[in-house]
Amino acid sequence: MSAPLTGRCLCGAVRFTLATRPLAARACWCRTCQYLSSGNASVGAIFRRADLTLTGETAEFTSAADSGTPVRRRFCPRCGTPLFAEAPNAPDLLLVRAGALDDPEAARPERTIWTRSAPAWGLIDPGLPCCEGQPS
Repeated sequence: MSAPLTGRCLCGAVRFTLATRPLAARACWCRTCQYLSSGNASVGAIFRRADLTLTGETAEFTSAADSGTPVRRRFCPRCGTPLFAEAPNAPDLLLVRAGALDDPEAARPERTIWTRSAPAWGLIDPGLPCCEGQPS
């Protein structure tokens, strides 16, 4: 995998480029991520916010994460594809939803978090380090 990485929403109204590879990637089983991913874990890759070039308009919804941190979630207002998440306690970082990347292999999870919230049928990769809640 090489940079830059590209991505888009389902309808193509929002497109983006990331100048570098992700700093980290993880699968999250918190209840909020389960809502966002239709019941499964949500896979997100962490990038430096400054590395994002965006074309198109996004809408946003701010809510508290399971950790209590407020998170601004951005999505395509036309098709609803979840794209990005940002938190005020990490203003230089941007979480990019793996499914929005043109090459989802670029966001292979390195860790699974919030495993205590996973349903009994949830598939958690035993080969990855796990955290029952929010990692410190």
